Amino acid sequence: MADTSIEKANSGLFVQRIADGLAILMMVIAIAYALNVLRMLNIGFYPQQYFAAILACVMPMAFLTLPAKAKATRSRNRHVPWYDIALAAISFLVSGYILINYPDLVTLIFLKPIAVWLPGLIITLLLLEALRRATGWALVIIIAVFLLYALIGDLLPGRLQGRAQNWQVLSGYMAFDSNGVLGLPLSVAATVVITFILFGTLLSATGGTYFFTDAAMLAMGRFRGGSMKIAVLASGLFGSISGSAVANVVGTGVITIPMIKKDGYPAHKAAAIEAVASTGGQLMPPVMGASAFLMAEFLAIPYSEIVMAALVPAILYYVALFIQADLEAAKLGIAPVPASMLPEKRKVLTGLHFLLAFVVLIYTLFTLGWRPEKAALAAALCLIFTSLIFGYAGQRPSPRKLFDSLSTTGHSLVEIILISAASGLVIGVLNVTGLSFNLTYALVQVGGGSAIILLFLSAIVCIILGMGLPTLGVYVLLAALVAPALVQVGIEPIAAHLYVLYFGMMSMITPPIALAAFAAASIARAPAMATGWAAMKFGWAAYIIPLLFVFSPTLLLIGEPLEITIAIVTATFGVWLISASLAGFFASELSPQMRILFALFGLLALVPAGMFEGAVWTDLVGAGGGLALMITNYLSGKKLKTALEKNQ
Repeated sequence: MADTSIEKANSGLFVQRIADGLAILMMVIAIAYALNVLRMLNIGFYPQQYFAAILACVMPMAFLTLPAKAKATRSRNRHVPWYDIALAAISFLVSGYILINYPDLVTLIFLKPIAVWLPGLIITLLLLEALRRATGWALVIIIAVFLLYALIGDLLPGRLQGRAQNWQVLSGYMAFDSNGVLGLPLSVAATVVITFILFGTLLSATGGTYFFTDAAMLAMGRFRGGSMKIAVLASGLFGSISGSAVANVVGTGVITIPMIKKDGYPAHKAAAIEAVASTGGQLMPPVMGASAFLMAEFLAIPYSEIVMAALVPAILYYVALFIQADLEAAKLGIAPVPASMLPEKRKVLTGLHFLLAFVVLIYTLFTLGWRPEKAALAAALCLIFTSLIFGYAGQRPSPRKLFDSLSTTGHSLVEIILISAASGLVIGVLNVTGLSFNLTYALVQVGGGSAIILLFLSAIVCIILGMGLPTLGVYVLLAALVAPALVQVGIEPIAAHLYVLYFGMMSMITPPIALAAFAAASIARAPAMATGWAAMKFGWAAYIIPLLFVFSPTLLLIGEPLEITIAIVTATFGVWLISASLAGFFASELSPQMRILFALFGLLALVPAGMFEGAVWTDLVGAGGGLALMITNYLSGKKLKTALEKNQ
């Protein structure tokens, strides 16, 4: 009996080593592709052949490492069932078949030969099963509905009627056409996302994540409510390169949430702050949950323009959260983090070399104009070089640990690659059936051609469709279904895409299915729904700011420099006023009447001067009235403090 269990364990370990080998192979192929190695060797190939090679690595990894049952776990030495090994082998062989035969078969899709539709059918079914194991049923069901529509779309009434497809043609189209599995989403994931995730993994392996957490503690720990501010800063930094709001919550929340609770903050609010901070990381450049790169491809504009446009709204989001954390701390009398818990300044200074990698990233992207994947590799190389020389806190990464980062990155990319490939199925259906045009027309028709009504409807649709989906899946779905309708009524394309991303991400903190809030609640041992409602309150800015940049793109840095500057300054002031209103505290506690006035003047100040004719006066009234309220509250608070000191 013991021998059998040892044999099973050894079998499981052997299979996991195969998965590790596939992960490393995928990373080597991706790095070679990013550096144009094959082109340098004068080897011609289609980009889709490279994408098929990535799938040939990822899909077997999914079957070898992810169990079929949703709640089951698979350790490295656990026996892998024969059927998972069979599925891994089939997916590898079929992907390899597509890789090798792509140039000969891509032109035969509509002729329906078995050599095209059979591998197409197999790869589609296996992809959906792998996706189910990685992300659950939600995205699989949505994609299955789209595929069903492609087969019977002609039976639907009205504007949703589509061109029904032969199932053999559809199978071949999904597997071989550049609008299917091997299309745009996988293109972005297999090039840019892979290299940026590698950069993030190396940052962790070299101690960079510890440096940023320590830097956040050193910078914010000395102030009131320091634990909350540490959570906001650390989660924002980590989340900006993370691909999942929930993963961000789990990664940083296990440290920050207990710290916040220890300071005397209510559990549900501690969890809410972490959830909102982690979700905001998906909106913060440079990575934005991998959606920034895909957005650049959808809009056919440089990635650098996406980063610049997304920067100010993301900063306003964190300013609102940071101010609320500060004022809530003042209201509850939460003290700074004890000095004994803060890292030594000398220790943190030894990690300043990590910033050089980001300088290299920004310089190569914005000054030299390198492709994002090449810039990320340059930053990663710089990170390795400086870490081997300087290390952090007296520790330098070993060559083995750096090499293991390839395997770690490969495994962490399984979910993103599968989502990207499966998203190609949705885009393929939209293109081949004409559903994209029909949906755009239907949404515009329901909105009556009114931008305001359409924005309201779109926000609801985005939150509903985004529930339960990872960041990249949310964006692809909404960019294909909702953003075109917004562009149709005259909204700036980049504003439309950022709008759907914002409201799609708000599904992470909006009940009833607020995954990021619920994940934080489980760590804090707080009521899930109470955490969700508190998260909505802390994340209020993300529900308002998208409306502002849609009507006035100055917040996206589009316009004259003076207009942009005024818009940013007044918006920041407005965020401060509304945050004080929600916290119920500024220099002293606010009465209900004062809270209403703070909110009213804050909203007026938030309105960008270019939003409509005469909007500059709303800014002036909001800023002037808000400043008067602040001074009044400050003086009354000072007077009250003096009176209390005299009584003592």
